[in-house]
Amino acid sequence: MVREFPPPPRAEQFSDLIKKRLDEVKESGGTRETVTVDWNGQQIHVDVIDLPLGGLYLNPGTHRIRAQRSHKPDQDENLDRDPFGEKGQEYLSALLMARPANPDLRDPDFDKLKDDLQQFGQNDPGLVTHHGVLVNGNTRAVALRKLGQQTMRVGVLPSSFTQADVDAVELALQLRQDQRRDYSYINRLLAMEEQAALGRTPEQIAREFRIRTATYHQERWILSVIKDLNDRSASGGGIALRLVDWEGAQERLKELQRLYVRLESLDRDQAEILKEWRLAAILMDFSKTDVRHIDEVFLQAGYLGKELPGELAQGESAAPAVAVSIPGLGLEVPAATSAVSAARELNDRILRAAATVRNMAAALPDSEKAQAQALLDNAKGAFDRAIDSHGRDARVRKRKQLAPARLADACANIDQCVVELVQARTSNSLDEEAFDDAVVKLQNSLRKLAQQAGRGIPNPGDGVTWLLAAAVAEGAQ
Repeated sequence: MVREFPPPPRAEQFSDLIKKRLDEVKESGGTRETVTVDWNGQQIHVDVIDLPLGGLYLNPGTHRIRAQRSHKPDQDENLDRDPFGEKGQEYLSALLMARPANPDLRDPDFDKLKDDLQQFGQNDPGLVTHHGVLVNGNTRAVALRKLGQQTMRVGVLPSSFTQADVDAVELALQLRQDQRRDYSYINRLLAMEEQAALGRTPEQIAREFRIRTATYHQERWILSVIKDLNDRSASGGGIALRLVDWEGAQERLKELQRLYVRLESLDRDQAEILKEWRLAAILMDFSKTDVRHIDEVFLQAGYLGKELPGELAQGESAAPAVAVSIPGLGLEVPAATSAVSAARELNDRILRAAATVRNMAAALPDSEKAQAQALLDNAKGAFDRAIDSHGRDARVRKRKQLAPARLADACANIDQCVVELVQARTSNSLDEEAFDDAVVKLQNSLRKLAQQAGRGIPNPGDGVTWLLAAAVAEGAQ
């Protein structure tokens, strides 16, 4: 739902200043600078004026850093309580300068923006409400303040705009292709969820975000999985994973969703187990190529079970599944199998350990954090060894299949050659000399193949036996 924010301090005084500046622009008679705003499917043009940076407020509802706000829960709570207070505004400023995937680090893109503003000045105006709250240009405002600038060029939205109107305008502006800094992945997912909560259809939202409807449904699935994982990671005392912990995992999460959809209709248990294992690997920051090794063969061959230490393999002995009764309907549905429950239990332990290690709010004993880190290290080591074993075996299987695959391709080419030979002979267009040269090359190639097959295959089958016999017969002629 859209959150309504109270007017910022000195809202009426600043609103009067804005009105005076707008009147001066209209009365000047010169060429007026305007900025175009997309609103409710139509474009409106609002006047641009210079306003003092010190009187502008960063937007506490901006989509740009919505996921990152949970980075420091105590400061996020303070921002919720006093969105336009000094501490809350300082927290917003820090997040706007930080990397989306790791708010503890400065974002190089912010420094590029600051350097660009220092060298070329402000090319594009920002956008504010009639109370001076920035709708677009929050990051630019922070950069200009860091450069010591005193004013900022901004377009002013009509005073009749509600918070829902402001949010829609911000979203439309940020989704344009010419923006300097795109929304981070999780913030895009949250913006889609917010639009859905306002009653917009998947088709409308997909069109706004310039994606296919199928991609929209994929993104909503991913966000629901992330929120479920964060809930499962909670272990009391406000310790849980945050949305920002999943920034940077976009491609791995999308590949997971595609695998899950493909397997769900074939074998739901297999899909659920692989989903849990892949999510654990993603959380432990395995690369995309490593995560891909967690597939059907990985599950069927039991690579992970062979590597899990005893304290992490307890779920393997889970009790058999029993039916779950639905109250009031008199129906029973199958519960999760023991294998699915074991995979979920393993992932829950990894989730809670990761939440403990990454916790920055609650004061936890060093021993508790050390225990959680040890569990993560053991789990990551087991996953690493299992993935490495599967990778080695996959490379061996590939090498074993290379020679047969090459020969199968050669057979397909020869079959095609037969068809083309008939066609050429029918039309009297066959180059007989070139064909004869090609057959000689085939003869030499088959001779080499027979030599190697005779050396490397101790118990030849029918095909290799024929090849060896043909080579012997040719040599006897």
